[in-house]
Amino acid sequence: MFDVVALGEVLIDFAPKSKDAAGYPTLAANPGGAPGNFLAALNKYGCKTAMIAKVGNDMFGSLLIRTLKNAGIDTQSVRVDSSVFTTLAFVSLDASGNRDFSFARKPGADTCLTPDEVDEGLIASAKVFHFGTLSLTDEPAASATRKAVELAKAHGLLISLDPNLRKPLWSSEENAKEAMEWSLRQADIVKISDEEIKWLWSLNPEEGAQKLLKEYGVSLVYATLGPKGCHAAARNAAVTVPSPSGIHVVDTTGAGDIFGGSAMSRFLECGKAPDDLTEEDLRGIVRFACTAASLSTQTHGGISSVPEKESVLAKMAENA
Repeated sequence: MFDVVALGEVLIDFAPKSKDAAGYPTLAANPGGAPGNFLAALNKYGCKTAMIAKVGNDMFGSLLIRTLKNAGIDTQSVRVDSSVFTTLAFVSLDASGNRDFSFARKPGADTCLTPDEVDEGLIASAKVFHFGTLSLTDEPAASATRKAVELAKAHGLLISLDPNLRKPLWSSEENAKEAMEWSLRQADIVKISDEEIKWLWSLNPEEGAQKLLKEYGVSLVYATLGPKGCHAAARNAAVTVPSPSGIHVVDTTGAGDIFGGSAMSRFLECGKAPDDLTEEDLRGIVRFACTAASLSTQTHGGISSVPEKESVLAKMAENA
């Protein structure tokens, strides 16, 4: 039995370390991909997880599988394809540590997962199925994602979504919005950024959270506010929690994913349905997730930057 099974991209993030006189960066390779980062946080905080994905039969594909395994993530459904290369993402950072992406993905292995490669038994063995919209940008992975969501619903799993908008990977913004709207209507739990809410509906985070609860059938919303924290809302509770103070940001890559996985770990620990969460429950979940995500920005990378639980609890106590 797994707590969470996720489907989606695993890839290599190349982050800049320095530049030469001509402006060319020296890059460090880090394991990444939003679903993998999400699961790494869950495993770090005591949950059992598995990944459905595809990598190339190359050095980076082998490294990613090893990294997922080392993080405690089950990789029985990570497929290896000799016909395509493992997806690569090149990250540029501004002075505040905020990042922009360029992708080598035409195609990348993650887009080549087929519906036949989705393991129904693995999905049926979990409590939660998690996905993002990047697996909907291209076929056959888009069909594989829809099949996995259908199977998860048929087996009674909670559906978790992080839209994770990356505009350069979509053929048009209209296609991105259509896929995001479909995804939001499948989900029980949504982690969405304030920027994504504004892009979709021109609403503020509080308005966007209420729209998802009332119009989309979502039961629990985390509307993240970047460095300001998170507004969270369920049927019977809503809270806004600031990020902890005293954080020196180096790299925000993966912070949103680590927030999502950290929040999911605390939600599962509560043992309640989303509709039964109290304000105290919700505040505890979001404080932990904001703190974990903030601490992760003090080092480079995604999977490798998930902080230890003891560090998160100590920072929470410091900011109490």
